[in-house]
Amino acid sequence: MKLLKTVLAGATFALAASAVAQQPQPNPMDNVPDKMPFDVPYGPPISLDKAQAAINAAVAESKKRGWKFNVAMVDSGGNLVAFARMDGAQLGSIAIAEHKARAAAKFRRETKAFEAGIQAGNNYLITLDDVIGSRGGIPIVVNGQIVGAIGCSGGTGSQDEVACKAGAETVK
Repeated sequence: MKLLKTVLAGATFALAASAVAQQPQPNPMDNVPDKMPFDVPYGPPISLDKAQAAINAAVAESKKRGWKFNVAMVDSGGNLVAFARMDGAQLGSIAIAEHKARAAAKFRRETKAFEAGIQAGNNYLITLDDVIGSRGGIPIVVNGQIVGAIGCSGGTGSQDEVACKAGAETVK
């Protein structure tokens, strides 16, 4: 009888532990923030002169480092304003540079945020239209408003980002 009670107590404990283990973990995506993330208003479109100045700075940084890039500037609506393809830049990166710039403008954040989110397992990000999960797209903010974005492609993501930051820093 004592053996039976011990077995039953062990089984009850195992069932209780199993029930606790089967409790679903809370989904971090269910968190509701108080404020909108990346809530930077869209502003007037970047001028051609400023867009070309940003491209020139990105190209200069790339040349200094011996890199060959495609560089795109879009306006606050994600429309192409200016583009440069450096001699020898890979052809596949033409559309990617524009895609990075367009995604940065439309989603009001650096494309590095998508890269980090996907790497963290937030695979839903790849289902969003026009997202690109690679760094090298940076929104251009002037007076607290997005006026456009720059996108660079042709090297590694970190190289693309360095060139883009050089371009973005010229527009204030």
